[in-house]
Amino acid sequence: MAESFGVDAERYDRARPRYPDDLMDQIVSASPGPDVLDVGCGTGIAARQFQAAGCTVLGVEPDARMADFARRTGVQMEVATFEAWDPAGRTFDAVVAGTAWHWVDPAVGAAKAAQVLRPGGLLAVFSHVFEPPRAVAEAFAEVYRRVAPEARSLVQPPGRAVDLYQAGFAKFADGIREAGSFGDPEQRRYDWEQSYTREAYLEFLPTTGGLTRLSPGQLDEVLGGVGAAIDAIGGGFTTPITTLAVTAVRT
Repeated sequence: MAESFGVDAERYDRARPRYPDDLMDQIVSASPGPDVLDVGCGTGIAARQFQAAGCTVLGVEPDARMADFARRTGVQMEVATFEAWDPAGRTFDAVVAGTAWHWVDPAVGAAKAAQVLRPGGLLAVFSHVFEPPRAVAEAFAEVYRRVAPEARSLVQPPGRAVDLYQAGFAKFADGIREAGSFGDPEQRRYDWEQSYTREAYLEFLPTTGGLTRLSPGQLDEVLGGVGAAIDAIGGGFTTPITTLAVTAVRT
């Protein structure tokens, strides 16, 4: 699934939300310098935010289609998984991973980050958690289970997303501790909101895990069911978004 997001890289970049300014500012201020390695860089969403803050960014991305898009936006890219990527002796002030660390082997990833970080360098792992209105979430779950029953495990129970992601981030922190090269990880949470029209949310949904691998017919059926639910609540909604982060300093 990790290599399916490049099916429509332009849509991915257009529809995925940016990261909170508070999170970006805290990572930049905690980093001992401007050199950033962006793991699972994707289309360069976070990378461009770090560039705007004055950082020099190198992205590592396994999907060549995503990497090509990021290059066109001005991000220096290398195509590889983080585990297989060759740093060639290069080191960085910060290693970041936005909505990507769950694709990285936790033991290898933390050890690799320690290898390429300068002393005092920062590892920062972060991701969004979406909690759409219950009517929208339930419509998605119902139609997704119908059209892709083999992937029903990808459907999260409404109202449980933040709890599930926090458990995942606790495991990220455990993996960083086990690497033995970092200070104690700090977990952070940023709560904010985003408003969606029907059109904007149906543009966003195909960029999410699981939907990137559906057939066109299956995708149309999912979007039709979710679109009807959005119409029923007035044609749009404002949803809470939580951005979770784990940071740790290289000792």
